[in-house]
Amino acid sequence: MDTIQIELADQGLAFEAPDARKKLGLITLSTDLTTEFDFARLMPFDDVGIYGTRVPFANPTTPANLRAMTPTLTAAADLILPDIALDAICYSCTAASVVIGDAEVAAAINRARPGVPVVTPSGSALLGFAAMGIKRISVLTPYLVETSRPMADYFQRHGLEVVRFACFGLDDDRKMARVTHDSIIKAALAIDDPRSEAFFLSCTALPAIGTIAEIEARSGKPVITSNQASAWALMRHAGLGHKPQDYGKLFDYDLPGQIRN
Repeated sequence: MDTIQIELADQGLAFEAPDARKKLGLITLSTDLTTEFDFARLMPFDDVGIYGTRVPFANPTTPANLRAMTPTLTAAADLILPDIALDAICYSCTAASVVIGDAEVAAAINRARPGVPVVTPSGSALLGFAAMGIKRISVLTPYLVETSRPMADYFQRHGLEVVRFACFGLDDDRKMARVTHDSIIKAALAIDDPRSEAFFLSCTALPAIGTIAEIEARSGKPVITSNQASAWALMRHAGLGHKPQDYGKLFDYDLPGQIRN
C-alpha cells in the first residue's frame, strides 16, 4: 500500500473570537429526561452554546436525597469547559436548590468557577416574579407533600403569598418527566384563584413548557416554569434578549437585581 502524503494546509488559518458565541454551563441530574430537551426549544443556538455535565442522583425525590447532591456540585462545575470562560452556569434542580439553598448552590459552583453567575430554577422564578411585579402565586409541583413543603416555605420566606398549592404526589423524577400536558393544564387551572396573579409550575423534570401558552391564554395570567425561568435567567446573564415565541410572558422582561437567600 502506497503511503499517502499528508499536506499542511497553508492557505491561511483564521479563528473566530473566543467570545463569538455565549457559553452557558448546565448541571443536570443523572436521571434528568427533560432539561436539555426544553433548552433546545428555548435557546437561540446560533448565538449560544450549552455545555453540560451530570451529577449522581438516586430516587426517591425526598428532601434528604436532594440535599445529598451538595458535595457533587463543585466537581461537576469543574468539568464544564475547563479554563474557558462561561457566561453563567445553571444547576437544574428546583427542589434541590430549595432544600440546599440558592446561596449554598452558588457557593459550591463558584468554588470551581469563581465569579460566574449561578442560576437555579427557584432563584430564577423569584427573579421572574420580581421582574413582573408579582406578589401572589399559585404553585403546582409533581412532588410528594414532604418535598413540596420546603418550596411553599421558600416562596413565603422571599415575600410571595402562596394562594394555592397542589402537588401530584410523585417520588421519581423519571415518572415526572412522563406527565402529560393535559394533566398539567388541568391541575394548574384547578388551582387558579381570583387572588392569585401568576402560576409557578415547579420541577425541571416536569415537561411543562409546552403548557405555558394554553394556561396563560385560558387564565389570563403569567406562567413561570422551572426550565423556562432558568433559560430566561441564563440568557439574560449572557446579555441575550432572545424572546422565544409561545413560551410565556416572562421573556418580555429583563433580569432584575439578583435575589439571594
